[in-house]
Amino acid sequence: MSLLVMKFGGTSVANIDRIHRAAKRVGLEVANGHDVIVIVSAMSGETNKLVGWVQETSPLYDAREYDAVTSSGENVTAGLMALRLQEMDIPARSWQGWQVPLNTTSAHGTARIEAIPTDNITRKFGEGMKVAVVAGFQGISPEGRVTTLGRGGSDTTAVAFAAAFDAIRCDIYTDVDGVYTTDPRICDKARKLDRIAFEEMLELASLGAKVLQTRSVELAMRYKVRLRVLSSFEEASETAGTLVCDEEDIMESNVVAGVAFSRDEAKMTLVSVADKPGIAAAIFGPLSEAGVNVDMIVQNISEDGRTDMTFSCPNDQVLRAEKAMNDAKARGDFAFADLVVDQGVAKVSVVGIGMRSHAGVAAQMFKALADEGINIKVITTSEIKISVLIDRKYMELAVQALHDTFGLGEELGRV
Repeated sequence: MSLLVMKFGGTSVANIDRIHRAAKRVGLEVANGHDVIVIVSAMSGETNKLVGWVQETSPLYDAREYDAVTSSGENVTAGLMALRLQEMDIPARSWQGWQVPLNTTSAHGTARIEAIPTDNITRKFGEGMKVAVVAGFQGISPEGRVTTLGRGGSDTTAVAFAAAFDAIRCDIYTDVDGVYTTDPRICDKARKLDRIAFEEMLELASLGAKVLQTRSVELAMRYKVRLRVLSSFEEASETAGTLVCDEEDIMESNVVAGVAFSRDEAKMTLVSVADKPGIAAAIFGPLSEAGVNVDMIVQNISEDGRTDMTFSCPNDQVLRAEKAMNDAKARGDFAFADLVVDQGVAKVSVVGIGMRSHAGVAAQMFKALADEGINIKVITTSEIKISVLIDRKYMELAVQALHDTFGLGEELGRV
């Protein structure tokens, strides 16, 4: 019997009517002859409410109790989904993370999956169960405590189950009907992709696209899990949504697959630091210890043994970064003349596996921005990505210009 994993996000199970709609989709797959593992998120807004209650009750909370509270939203959804399926005469039961068990590390709030033994669920399938409804986002630590996988962790749960049970596919149901060439709210020419490579999806997710959690794409790429992203609000079909798959499964037509962006970036520059071995380690070590997520890094040309070091980080981490740098200076780890912060920037990126075999993508990108009068502050590249930091007020213009430049609105696409 083939097994399918179906994951429903918070908007797809936001109320009883939507749970009924999701259950109907599960029923169709059962009728098609599949055993199904359903991964559910908490109802939309429920996790935020639970987090708020924890913070209101105990600002310096015990992370173990935080996980006990915030994981409860998924338990409710799993039970309601199983009840609805039973009402449809489909043999189903709910599973909490500890019952599977989904074994994780002990890092409460950001636990990582270590193993998913398949015996318990497989045995129940053998006894006639057709649907296992599993609470996403949660697992159990070696100490026997409930853990959570971080926000968006239900995506990771779904992919991990698909890998563990060798599922034919993992369908991620959400409030969008697939992966687009860019955000349709920014560019009205944005086009849904039929297929996208794992590497492209990973880059887009890490660069600001919110369709899939980055860790879930990493897992899918590692274990070759075919992912399909589709809307829970549209009619199901074999061609619905976007398939995230191996590069070999795609006949590439466009060099660039998509344009991603991140609004909430900050640019920080340490002015006049010593240009000597170890200076980068002295700077970025304290930033790492402070939990600052450094992204783009540029070191200027040295003059008289001094240089400037520029890096970007999320806006909400600027205060931590400033403290880390000033504390390091006070300890005598290194000296700098000034710390200049610009919180009015955005990151815009183009992504595509076609860049590996096509020259001139950077030149096209930079010319398109220049034609719009947009100044580039920082540039970083990888094999399939080019990112630039620009003034935030030009972000939407930049996205639209790049989308047009690389012909992403044209119906050439992926086949």
